[in-house]
Amino acid sequence: MTAIPILNGVYADQAPDWRTRYPRNMVAVPKAQGISQGYLRPADGIVLFGTGPGVDRGGIEWNGVMYRVMGTKLCSVSAGGSVTVLGDVGGVGQVTLDYGFDRLAIASGGRLYYWNGSTLSQVTDTDLGTVVDMQWVAGYYMTTDGTYLIVTELNDPTAVNPLKYGSAESDPDPIKAVRELRNEVYAFGRHTIEVFENVGGDNFPFQRIEEAQVPRGAIGTHAVSEFIGSFAFLGGGKNEAPAVWLMQPGDSTKLSTREIDQVLEGYTEAQLADVVLESRVSKGHLQLYMHLPDQCWIYDAAASKAAGEPVWYSADSGLGEPSTYRARSLVWAYDRWLAGDPTGPGIGELVTNRSDHFGAKIGWEFGTLMLFNGGDGAVVHELELITLPGRVALGPEPTIWTSYSLDGETWSQERPKAAGKQGQRAKRIAWRRNGDMQMYRTQRFRGTSDAHLSIAALQAQIEPLTFGGDGG
Repeated sequence: MTAIPILNGVYADQAPDWRTRYPRNMVAVPKAQGISQGYLRPADGIVLFGTGPGVDRGGIEWNGVMYRVMGTKLCSVSAGGSVTVLGDVGGVGQVTLDYGFDRLAIASGGRLYYWNGSTLSQVTDTDLGTVVDMQWVAGYYMTTDGTYLIVTELNDPTAVNPLKYGSAESDPDPIKAVRELRNEVYAFGRHTIEVFENVGGDNFPFQRIEEAQVPRGAIGTHAVSEFIGSFAFLGGGKNEAPAVWLMQPGDSTKLSTREIDQVLEGYTEAQLADVVLESRVSKGHLQLYMHLPDQCWIYDAAASKAAGEPVWYSADSGLGEPSTYRARSLVWAYDRWLAGDPTGPGIGELVTNRSDHFGAKIGWEFGTLMLFNGGDGAVVHELELITLPGRVALGPEPTIWTSYSLDGETWSQERPKAAGKQGQRAKRIAWRRNGDMQMYRTQRFRGTSDAHLSIAALQAQIEPLTFGGDGG
């Protein structure tokens, strides 16, 4: 039997171009278990934890309580899933939440609000201007209106002194986001990142660190996330197509692969400006989530290091075709991962013992690299997936389908195979008499969340064929 890699696959498009097929709703785990050097496990399922007054727009844990903005309402969510509306913050789209010593700050709809534990209030000082983004740093609440960096007064966070405005002056690009790391401020412009340190004084209390400037910037306010001790961001420099980068002192390194870059080029600048990046550290994974309109792409830094190559996979809540991933604004609270639904009022808990989303079935898929017999043909007698079956069965008969392509673009008729119900842990999933190939061939497999299993390897029994002359 021949082992065929499954952590990444390949397909072709009409360009013509070879494209990478990353797993969909399957997580690549580079872990040797005696069968292979890595395996695919189902992406986390989402079960209902609570219901709020609208679609989720952001979440945070503060003083042992989870807070979320749902619709236009700021809400607190208890450990039991009860949702309490605290007040109205207006606006649409993703919000920014951060906190200082005694209050939670919310940037929503171009305005700044504070929650002090009992009262929701709005900062009404006209010198504040429009709030594009906000961050707490060194006792100040710093905001940006897209042009200036604005700080509240240390002794009165509801007051703003217009003489204490700062700006990012190395490039005329608009400021998209402000972030804090190790007590330094990072102003993310569209094409540059400028870094500031706290020096105090009577005027703007932060001073630019010239040598730390990065010649790339973020495409949108929420297209930035703290990640593995730095910031990951979606964007680029002048005259560059959008890509995913990890900021370094005075520089940046690329996280996105050629395939991810090709995916990004399928969206407009306006669509990418609404992208949300966030990170999650859990069970040995160091993951960066990039929420696109119709799916989420996830990069795993720990798995990439172990595998020696970038490890990406996609997550979405669709069955056949990808649709918006219904877990966003991930918060570790009450000893579990909780997320909001950007398409509805649900709050979900991420779980590993099932992979459906809020009770709705989803699809998964992965593929193989090209099988190539040195230009000669071959007969594929048998294909067998080595799996961990029988753990859970949500449907009447969990099924896995496979099909193949001889050109990377057009596909054969799918062939189904029972995946095994709960308790059938010795179930073998094999297809016999799988046709032949004259040059090369790629295989793909798909299933639904009913077939909730991990896949360690694909084994193939292949009989080589040697053609004489030119292979005709």
